[in-house]
Amino acid sequence: MEELIEKLKKEVIAQLNLEEITPEDINPDASLFGEGLGLDSIDALELIVLLEKNYGIKIEDPKDGKKIFHSIRTMAEYITEHQK
Repeated sequence: MEELIEKLKKEVIAQLNLEEITPEDINPDASLFGEGLGLDSIDALELIVLLEKNYGIKIEDPKDGKKIFHSIRTMAEYITEHQK
């Protein structure tokens, strides 16, 4: 799980062009939106693309996105459960 979390941090930084942020800056349990990284709805779409492209995971219900993309850790847990 920790390896996946570190990999996800790097992928999120690359996907969202977060040039001023390093993987060490991201707390795996911190919120990705609002107070945490401060991502927005456009970033959420990019994260959906990242899951589909890198992990072959399609999010069927957009309402699930809020739960899945709460933090890097929740993303990693979702990937672990749903990866083919």
